[in-house]
Amino acid sequence: MAAMKPRTGDGPLEVTKEGRGLVMRVPLEGGGRLVVELSAEEAKDLGAALQEVTG
Repeated sequence: MAAMKPRTGDGPLEVTKEGRGLVMRVPLEGGGRLVVELSAEEAKDLGAALQEVTG
């Protein structure tokens, strides 16, 4: 069983490799986190889309 981390605030943006995929944890305004599982291809597409928006 995986160790559970206590919720001690929002924390930073995190991306970890878990199995074959990547898990991204994004802190949300007002508390909590959005957790998204991505494949490597989806992560590349997301990175390219963010680069277009941010320049």
